[in-house]
Amino acid sequence: MRIRRFMLAGVIAGVTVLIVAAPASAQDPGVKFGEHLLHCVEDAIHDNEAAIEDEDYTGFRNALEDCEKAPSIISPATPELIWGSVAFLIVAVVLIKFAFPALRKSLADRQEKIRGDLEGAERARQEAEAEKTRYEASLGDARAEANRIVEEAREAAEQVRRDLVTRAETDAAEIRSRAQQDAQLAAERAMSDLQQRVGEISIELAERIVERNLDKDTQMALVESYISSVGSGSAKS
Repeated sequence: MRIRRFMLAGVIAGVTVLIVAAPASAQDPGVKFGEHLLHCVEDAIHDNEAAIEDEDYTGFRNALEDCEKAPSIISPATPELIWGSVAFLIVAVVLIKFAFPALRKSLADRQEKIRGDLEGAERARQEAEAEKTRYEASLGDARAEANRIVEEAREAAEQVRRDLVTRAETDAAEIRSRAQQDAQLAAERAMSDLQQRVGEISIELAERIVERNLDKDTQMALVESYISSVGSGSAKS
């Protein structure tokens, strides 16, 4: 806003100078050219009046050719050029004195703001990178911890399986051992009972043989009959 005010003041000063200089060049360029041509022709007639009376028109023609070399209506006149240069210098001084320092300060402030924004963006980027690094590190730690927990659970499950297998094998071995012991005890009891029964049978058979005093064939028949009766009695029992 200050820069615009300074530039506007310089332009107003230049326009003021041009307005002051305007009376020196207020006449239309075409009118000035016509007046110049008219005065030039009058001067040529006046200067060559004697030669014209003698019908010598060489000097008059040369004067007319010089009159045709009129000043350009496009190029400004010398006073206009001077006043325009003065106005330009005033505007330039105003701009250099007031507008350009403010403009440089504004540009410097903007550069400083841009530099601050860039530094802030760089800090934000670095913080984001650091946060990303911390996140990746924590994620790696979490994965390692999860893998450790899974491995411990797997080892615990394997240990439980081994314990169950060992216990089952131990229980099976105990069951087989008890079964073998029970079978052996049953066999021993059966053998003991059998021996006892055989002893009883032998005693009874001997008593019968002694009582009857039989021959060998009769004794054998008696033994077989007794064994048959004992077997049928055992089957019934």
